[in-house]
Amino acid sequence: MDEYIKEISNSLDLTSNFLEDIGNGIFLSKKEMEVLDKYNIDYKNKSSLKSILLEIESILNEESLEDLDLVSESISERVYYNDINK
Repeated sequence: MDEYIKEISNSLDLTSNFLEDIGNGIFLSKKEMEVLDKYNIDYKNKSSLKSILLEIESILNEESLEDLDLVSESISERVYYNDINK
């Protein structure tokens, strides 16, 4: 049982959901960046989360992509709560 717990705990990536500052006041998780990279979305040269969302939405208008849709939802929530607190 102890070996099983060690194996499971070693396989967990707890940092993939931590937000990292990529510049311009934009914070993204490692998991979000991986998905954005997968679809060639140049998030490093965007000026805001909203501009990233616009590019995501243009891609999602063309095709249904579950992983990109989840990133869109996550970023949308962040934008919403950041705007509400201002």
